[in-house]
Amino acid sequence: MTTSSTTAADVMIGYAPPGEDIDSSAPGWQDEVRRLAAEQDAVILAHNYQVAEIQDVADHVGDSLALSRIAAAAAARTIVFCGVHFMAETAKILSPDKRVLIPDARAGCSLADTINADQLRAWKADNPDAVVVAYVNTTAEVKAESDICCTSSNAVDVVAGIPAKRPVLFLPDQFLGAHVKRVTGRENMQVWLGECHVHAGISPSDVRDQVAAHPDADLLVHPECGCTTSVLWLAGHGGLPEHRTHILSTGGMVEAARTMTASTALVATEVGMLHQLRAVNPRTRFLPMNPLASCRYMKMITPAKLLRSLREGRDEVHVDPDLAARARRAVQAMVAVGTPSPVAE
Repeated sequence: MTTSSTTAADVMIGYAPPGEDIDSSAPGWQDEVRRLAAEQDAVILAHNYQVAEIQDVADHVGDSLALSRIAAAAAARTIVFCGVHFMAETAKILSPDKRVLIPDARAGCSLADTINADQLRAWKADNPDAVVVAYVNTTAEVKAESDICCTSSNAVDVVAGIPAKRPVLFLPDQFLGAHVKRVTGRENMQVWLGECHVHAGISPSDVRDQVAAHPDADLLVHPECGCTTSVLWLAGHGGLPEHRTHILSTGGMVEAARTMTASTALVATEVGMLHQLRAVNPRTRFLPMNPLASCRYMKMITPAKLLRSLREGRDEVHVDPDLAARARRAVQAMVAVGTPSPVAE
């Protein structure tokens, strides 16, 4: 269904014309989203970093790995991916016969932009025997040049499963790569020097300041963060309580939060994560390690754009079939690691 006009009913419940935002506190817009999703046979997936209103209306909310598994197994004819472009692209790779929409195709990723296929091909040429492990935060072109993908929740398992004698090229996140190298003890692993601008901006000084202000807090730290090495060093040398310091993916943070008994927890990742943590555990006060750690790309998906996407079929994601076939092998290998089922979360 395609429409460019605003109806009287739209005005009554706070909808705005295409390209404008709506009052997300107005009653009715969530019902309209669900009506349109049913009409379009669509499932709505939202990443943990999305704005709270999008998380609350989605059918599934999770990290990249959980959402990739759901996309692979989705029965719906349409997948609406509320995240950034590489996530929607990954869903299309896994489900080539489905229509995949992202409410704003301009929602990119600073980390994915740090390496392209030509750069990877040159790196591979210098290391012909290496296994290429690509973080899922990459373009389809880069995935197609890779042997296996990973997310922050299974990166250690992916690398640990590679024969010890085979060298590894890990890309593109240098902080996640350093974490994996540290945990696995792998010496024959090279790491691309890319970073997420949001996670890199969470600094060791943020940790010191927040821990000083909240000395009894638990720490939940995403391995993409620029502070991860410092956090682990401090935890290992008495500067932080080791038993209360956790390096986790966003999905891992949610699971840890469910049973957390601490009165306060400091969270080092994109601030959208706080909504999920507070939802699963209202007893603990979850505070951002850096309150400015907000991804402008993740925040580009708004209620108005989600409604427009369902009404008008925008923006549809396309991946060249031959490219998708090459990338699919690496993505499917990622989905299989750590669970016998493609739909396990």
